[in-house]
Amino acid sequence: MPTVVDVLLEQHLSPQWRGVLRALAAEFESQLSRDELRQLMFRIGTRFADCHALPPCESTGELAQALNAQWAAMQWGYVELDDAGDYLRVLHYGAPLAAFGGDALAWSPAFLQGCYQTWLDAMGAADLSVVQASAPGEGFVVEFHLARAVA
Repeated sequence: MPTVVDVLLEQHLSPQWRGVLRALAAEFESQLSRDELRQLMFRIGTRFADCHALPPCESTGELAQALNAQWAAMQWGYVELDDAGDYLRVLHYGAPLAAFGGDALAWSPAFLQGCYQTWLDAMGAADLSVVQASAPGEGFVVEFHLARAVA
């Protein structure tokens, strides 16, 4: 049974792209493994972030504002940042990842991961890694952590 959020996200997806994106995802899935799809989406996210640089930020609050301005401009949800001590928790809500179809939720969040890695590297966190910490909660929220890579 779809949730209210699922219905809202589905209604928000442009009908002109819905079928195209699902066909694209099906073709990707027929040609590439999940790991390859995650790598591809990560690289696409990196490319996107390179083309949409953030302004310099002096605090986590300013970074959250800059990120949210970026996502709001394209109606891709919003982000919350939380300093969890050992890592920075990045919670991304409302990204229209369901546009690729439900099966794509296994690999499409890597787009966001690539964006966050690129933006945070540019902010001086190049020695840290953004890792996906959870699967999308019903397609609505994806959690990432920015932390030192485990050796």
